[in-house]
Amino acid sequence: MSLAVLCPGQGAQHRTMLNIADDDRAAAEVLGAAISALGADPRSWLGDSETLFQNAHAQPLICVSQLAWWAALRGELPHPVAFAGYSVGELAAYGVADALDAATLARLARDRARLMDAAAATEPGGVIAVRGISRAAAAGMCAGKKAFVAIVIDEDASVIGGTEPALAAVKDAAGRAGAQVTCLRVGIASHTPLLSTAATEFRALLEAAPLRAPVRPVACGIDGSWVTTRERAVEALSEQIARTIEWSRCVDALYERGCRVFLELGPGTALSRMARNRLGPVEARSVDEFRNSGAVAAWVLRSCDRVG
Repeated sequence: MSLAVLCPGQGAQHRTMLNIADDDRAAAEVLGAAISALGADPRSWLGDSETLFQNAHAQPLICVSQLAWWAALRGELPHPVAFAGYSVGELAAYGVADALDAATLARLARDRARLMDAAAATEPGGVIAVRGISRAAAAGMCAGKKAFVAIVIDEDASVIGGTEPALAAVKDAAGRAGAQVTCLRVGIASHTPLLSTAATEFRALLEAAPLRAPVRPVACGIDGSWVTTRERAVEALSEQIARTIEWSRCVDALYERGCRVFLELGPGTALSRMARNRLGPVEARSVDEFRNSGAVAAWVLRSCDRVG
């Protein structure tokens, strides 16, 4: 086996991200369960570009979309070696790893967004991507400010979260250092101590939820270790809200476990691109690159046969 399944986070939502439910019965069942759980149809949020990127809508949309895609694909693919999720995608990863049903996943995604928004309300902030400087340099630019390294992507690429004034100062310092800075469409300082309250409150919801042990390992976002029990899943999913995501460690752990084919469930293509950039000769693509689920499955099967 060599397949890893990747679940991305926010920033690449698009209007067709739930179209798989129009074409596949299993995906439609996922969407139906989510509609019942949320008391709203997530497809109604897709028509407005502002609504699409609001945290309260983005997190449920992403989780429901990824589980719907997985429902459409799983019967046609070899069993994955492991799963990994980036930011809110880590919550979705437990859905695709059979640790959460569709209704519970949708509710937890909604509640996660609500708690994060509430924690961030007193000090509005966001996240920026910085490429071209080391993690240590990025941390130095954050020192003494309400800014923190939120996600580590590679040796010279990080995401920084913080309050608006702090991010403005970091952007200025990074620009003067010759770094490439990109403002991301996420309106809260995810994965920083500024959201500690949300992490604590979300842990209580997870402990009360019908969360099971994943059927196959999920890479823990905060350290790249393998999560195989319910107790560790609760810990990982709550702590990652307010702690740095070590995404490069997650990618390395998948590779070390034998993964050579990486399927990203979308939206977007960021994680497959990151995998290729970091690991070199691997097969990595997103469902967003294909015309339908049959084409996705055909590519995965060919790739798995090729890498052995």
